[in-house]
Amino acid sequence: MNTIITGTLRDKLRNTALGIAGLALAGGAIAAPALAAQHTPGVQAATTDTVATDTVTTDTGATSESVDSDKLTPHGVQGEQSRIDLSGEQTDNVKGIIAATKKAGMDERAAVVAIATALQESKLENLGHLGDRNDHDSQGLFQQRPSSGWGTVEQITDVEYSTTAFLNGLKAVDGWQDMPLTDAAQTVQVSAYPFHYAQWETQAAELVAQHWNS
Repeated sequence: MNTIITGTLRDKLRNTALGIAGLALAGGAIAAPALAAQHTPGVQAATTDTVATDTVTTDTGATSESVDSDKLTPHGVQGEQSRIDLSGEQTDNVKGIIAATKKAGMDERAAVVAIATALQESKLENLGHLGDRNDHDSQGLFQQRPSSGWGTVEQITDVEYSTTAFLNGLKAVDGWQDMPLTDAAQTVQVSAYPFHYAQWETQAAELVAQHWNS
């Protein structure tokens, strides 16, 4: 059964997220994703929930050191998995998220959580304002909102800034490393669709395995 979140309850949840993060950079909550349907057209249901990381091939065809799969999905994955084919721009955004994660001093698991979150929120597209289809003033990879204190439009549509803001919120979640991915993401995002992040964990882990050392 879906839970209807009223404006008042959403405000309470948003205030809770603000208290958890306690950061000016990540001082707000993201509303429901702009692309909210769990299985939208063009999204393929994955048939596997395992992450193969023994051999990693970069975009140039070179091989790189593999990433320990236990670091990527330490709790396994939850539910049916989805995946999408990525364009060059979307792949560049993956690489940007990974680079920002390393710069923030966080590990491969943090990158998996961030990429899965961006897959759900924007399908890894650095979205501008979508007009009538936009969810409030949400923009960027993580659908962050200027009105909630995430930053200016220019900042939240910058891959490094928006990723760092998300990661700052994640760092402030006590025990996020021990949480299922969807719970960790939801604590930062405060989405109206709290369980939808789980479906992207396999693809996010595969992307980190492919690009972390490339």
